[in-house]
Amino acid sequence: MGAAGGVPARVAFGLVVLVSLVVLFAPASGVPSGPPGTDKVVHVLLFAALAVSGRWAGVRAAPLAAALLSYAAASELLQGLTPLARSMSFLDLVADAIGVVVGLLAWRRATRRPR
Repeated sequence: MGAAGGVPARVAFGLVVLVSLVVLFAPASGVPSGPPGTDKVVHVLLFAALAVSGRWAGVRAAPLAAALLSYAAASELLQGLTPLARSMSFLDLVADAIGVVVGLLAWRRATRRPR
């Protein structure tokens, strides 16, 4: 782990992980419907939040990215292979990956030291 943000940062990361578990593994009957594309926006924002809060908690970028991409792939597999009545979606996985990149870039930009 890199420079940790302390207990508040770890708590925030833990809360975002819990929210992600609810969002990704709620049965289909518990998932609200929305306009087309809303699902992809949720995936991008969720994984960006995981990346930012993970970096704030002190997790280095490369291991965090690897873990989040593995989590994204596993979540899609589990959605398709369990009785959640959810479907696997390659586009959701792409949205998750975009969210990871956006979150890591946002963290880098926000924490860049002025020259």
